[in-house]
Formats: sequence, C-alpha cells, structure tokens
Amino acid sequence: MSIKKNLKTLVNNNPEFSNQNIENAVNELKIGWVAKTFTLDKSITDNNVLTDTQKNDARLTINNQPHLNIGRYMNDMLAHTNTVLDGTIIPGNPDITGTPEDQGQGSFIEILQSVQTIQSSIPELYGVSAGELGRDVNDHLGTLNNKFLETEDSSQPVFTSLRESIEFIDANTIATDTAYQTALTNMTNFVDSLVGDSTDFQQTLNTFATAVATAATNFNTALAAEPYLTRRTLLISGNEAVDNQVTLEKSNVSGIRTYIDTLSDNNVYTGLAEDPALRSLMTRVSQNADWKKYFTEYDDAVENTNPVYNTGTDSDKSALIDQILASSGLPDVLSSVDLEAVAEKATRDARIDTKGFDALTTNEQITDACKQLSITTAGRSIFDQSKLLLNNLNKRDRDLIASELDLNQDADTLS
Repeated sequence: MSIKKNLKTLVNNNPEFSNQNIENAVNELKIGWVAKTFTLDKSITDNNVLTDTQKNDARLTINNQPHLNIGRYMNDMLAHTNTVLDGTIIPGNPDITGTPEDQGQGSFIEILQSVQTIQSSIPELYGVSAGELGRDVNDHLGTLNNKFLETEDSSQPVFTSLRESIEFIDANTIATDTAYQTALTNMTNFVDSLVGDSTDFQQTLNTFATAVATAATNFNTALAAEPYLTRRTLLISGNEAVDNQVTLEKSNVSGIRTYIDTLSDNNVYTGLAEDPALRSLMTRVSQNADWKKYFTEYDDAVENTNPVYNTGTDSDKSALIDQILASSGLPDVLSSVDLEAVAEKATRDARIDTKGFDALTTNEQITDACKQLSITTAGRSIFDQSKLLLNNLNKRDRDLIASELDLNQDADTLS
C-alpha cells in the first residue's frame, strides 16, 4: 500500500538521481599531490590523440603505487557509479557485429527492483539474510549509499580516514612529495600538449610515465617510517576498500539479471513440486542427486509437517507436548487403580502383541503387557504392575508426540 501524503509531489517531479554526494566527498580529497593525480588521470582519459592502448599502458605505468594514485581509483569509482545510475552496467543486447545496443540495456529502477527482490528471496530460499551471501543493498549499491561516508560503529568512515591522512602528509611538505607532484604536473602538461598531428611521441610519453612511477616509489619509501607509516597504512586500506567495493558491485549488478533468474527458477521449482506428476518427471530427467533430494523426500516432508507442532525453541518443547496431549485427550487414563482402563490402554499400544488377550483376565492382560515391555512383575502386586505399566504407556504417548515434533521441525528446516 502506497502512502498518499506527498504522493503528488513525487509523481509530478523527476528524482534527478546522481552521484553528486559522492563527488562532493571526493572533491574534499583533492589536496596536494592527490589533486594532481586527479588532473593527470582525467587528462589521459579525455585525450583525443592517445589510443586506448596508449592510455591503458600509461595509466598502468604510473599506477605502481595505487594507494598514492588516489585520483585514478576515485575516478574509476565515480565512473562506475555513473554506469549504475544510467543502467549501462547492464549492457544491451549485442547486434550481429557484437556491439551492444540500447535494446535490453538496464536501468537504475530495474536495479533497485532487482535488489529488493533479492532481499526477500534469499531468506526464503536459503534461510539466511542476503548480506550473509554478499547480496545485501550495500553489496550492490554501497558506493551510492554513502558506504564510504558513514559507519555503523565507532570506526572512521573510509573517506574521513583518507582525508585526514592526506592532510597530515601534505602539511609536512616532504621533499619526495614535492618531486612526485612535479612529475605529475610535467606529464599532465605533456599529455595536454598533444595535438592531432603529433607523431613519434611514444618514447617521450613513456619517459614522463616512468618519471611519475619513480617519483611515486620514492614518495612511498619516504612514508615507510613514523609519523607517516600509520598514515600510509590507512591510504593502502582505503584504496583496497574502494577497489574491493567497486569490484563487488560490478560483479553483483552486471550479472543481476542472471542471479534473479536463478532465484526465480528455484521458486518455480518449489511450486511445481506440489504436482506429483511434474515432481516425478523432474526427478527422472535431472542428473543431479543433490538437486533431486528435495523432490524425492517431498512427500515425507509434507506428511511430517503439522503447523500445530511449530515451536520456536527447544525450551518450550515440553510445554507444547503437554498442550498437544491435552488437546488429544491424553492422558486418557488418570488412575492406575482403574485396572480395566489400564488394560484397555495397553491393547492400543502398537508395541504390545494382543493376540489371545480376549482369553485373559484384566489382571493377566496387565501382567502380560508388562512382560512384553520388559517391566519386572515378580514380587509386585497387580496394582504396582498397573502403575508401572501406565507410566510406561503415558511416556510412550509423550515420546510419539516428541518424535512427530522432531519430524515436523526437520521438514520445516532449510537444508
């Protein structure tokens, strides 16, 4: 049910989804050498002269210390969030040349709906939360959902830790930091100077890239001792956190249609199991013994399922047994002195062979039932025998209910 309050303002406006909040946070990291890594990475990416191979090779060379090349992985993260927002992370269907077309391309609302479906389907099918399978909301959309700007505990958010580390290092004006910035600026100026008719600049490009890589190594070495080592460690962990998150999201979201199909198919299979003929057909054509187990044991599980037996914990099992016994009219014999009632109850116990019982007296029936149940009768009066027999029969009633409870629990437990 949708809430009507503010509904008109919703439907009469466009949500204008964007990653602006992430961009704003990233902009706060553009300090000192970090700002220059952003500039160089953008210059290489946007250059119209360099080929894709030249761009990739240059970016690879200067990324020898990825935790210092913050502009590179932040730009990659922002580009990733844009593909989620415009749906291109789920490509369109390829045409005959293999080039993706718009037809079939994903959309942000499709991604949102798919993630919502996953949150409800996984607990139903697997008995665990979506997060336990790496499929909660943040496992798909964490970068857009402020994963790096907020934390649920006392630890610092990733971006806060990065900013403070960058500010601390920059404030100390390390010589190798200055040299690294110079190398970044020199390469940026060179890339920006390239024009359409430039020729034979590959060697020069390589020289500038190597200079940046060398300066990055020297800068990294200078951070290997305190008071900088702790900050460098935070830069490394921040880099890993962002890269791992983007990798996870790319994997989850780009393949989300296939994953949804798998969940949907499994839901369909469980529905088909209700039809005996289809259940039999599926077990015959399936070659996977583990897969077939659900269907081959389906009848037994249904037979053992009884909503009356549902209990949350073992601690209330005894009370539930008492409740079920009472609803069944048990114990049906309240006094062991009532020998006829005890004898009659004994004849209804499946463990006792009642052949020839009609020819026996009530006392003889009780004695015979005791012997069959290995209850000692020697030296005991008929009333003692009756008491021990009734206790045994009543315990048997409880044991049967307990067994049915266990079978019900087993049938109702995901496995």
